[in-house]
Amino acid sequence: MNWSTIESKWDDYSSDAQKRWSKLTDEQMRGTMGSRNQLSARLQQAYAVTEADADRWISEWQHKQKEKPAGAAKS
Repeated sequence: MNWSTIESKWDDYSSDAQKRWSKLTDEQMRGTMGSRNQLSARLQQAYAVTEADADRWISEWQHKQKEKPAGAAKS
């Protein structure tokens, strides 16, 4: 899945990201607004990892994501 899909539907994907990176608060996750660069920066800070490590984690998580049907996350 490409990142633009995740970014445009960040509200649907952020809960999965929150489960993966539990050191990030809901507010931090929302604050990224789906920006891959913002997510990477927050992971680097929260987990004290390099940019390369954070980017690798994001890529691994991204490849596991499935397309979410419209309106599936909210009722």
